[in-house]
Formats: sequence, structure tokens, C-alpha cells
Amino acid sequence: QKTHLKSICLQHQLYLLLSSYFICLLKNEMGLIIFFLCAYVPKTAAEHCKWAEVLKDLEQIKTSKDIDVSLYTANTDEDKECQEPVMRCFFLETKVILQECLIKKCSKTQDVLNIWKNGNASLGNNKLNSTISAKCKECEEYEEKNFTEFIQSFVKVIQKECK
Repeated sequence: QKTHLKSICLQHQLYLLLSSYFICLLKNEMGLIIFFLCAYVPKTAAEHCKWAEVLKDLEQIKTSKDIDVSLYTANTDEDKECQEPVMRCFFLETKVILQECLIKKCSKTQDVLNIWKNGNASLGNNKLNSTISAKCKECEEYEEKNFTEFIQSFVKVIQKECK
């Protein structure tokens, strides 16, 4: 959500600039070039990686000593067609971490909450397809691993998505 808000602010500023000088810009060739660059750049910057904020928060919590849970940890090398269920699994397990943090009042509760909110916001627009391959595992079918291994795998999956 943080990335989305930055994009909206940038687009609004560009809108104000362009609406003031739109007619002047369109009168010459350089103005047209600037117009097209401004219209294109915010979109590509915002779409660079929708998981960037989640990745930052994962880096914040990965060294937490407060969190001691075993979590279903999806494989980082699943087929491309299983990527969405894998991401959903990681975010479902983040909710388990959040519950643990709320009970223990751990120092990283806000970071975990941010991961969960940003993940749900990004995944919320993509409903699970009914055509997902039968070879994709359910979250509970994965091996349970400790918190550190879970975070390492989660980071790998997100980095893979951001390439």
C-alpha cells in the first residue's frame, strides 16, 4: 500500500504540472517527448515490484528473537503455475506469526501486520483460479519449518516474483 500511495502522489503532481502546461507542451516536439515520458514513468515505477514493501518488512523481522513458531513453508522451487497458491500459503502463515506476536507482545508486531496487510492487498485482486493445477499443494501439505527457515524461503519466493 505504501508503494501505491507514492505512485498516486507522483501521478497527481504530474497531472497538475501537465494540466497547467499541456497546451504549451503539445506545441513543440520536445514537449511531446516530455509528455510521453511523464505518462509512462510513474506506471513502470509503481509496477516494478508490488512485493517491495513486504520484502522490506521481512528484512525487519527476520532477526526477531521474540517469534518462536513452526510454520508450513512452501517450496521455493514450485512450478510457475503454483506461484499464487505458494504466495497465499506464505501470507496465511504470516497470520499465524501475527497471532503469536499479539499474544507475546513481540517487538516486531507492526512489521508483521504490515506484511499481512500488504500481502492481502496485493493478493486480494487475484482470485484463485479454478484451473490451478492439481499438482499444486495445499498449504498444510508442506513441511513445517522454524521461523528463520520460513522467512528465508518467503524472501526467496518474493525475490523470484520481483525478477
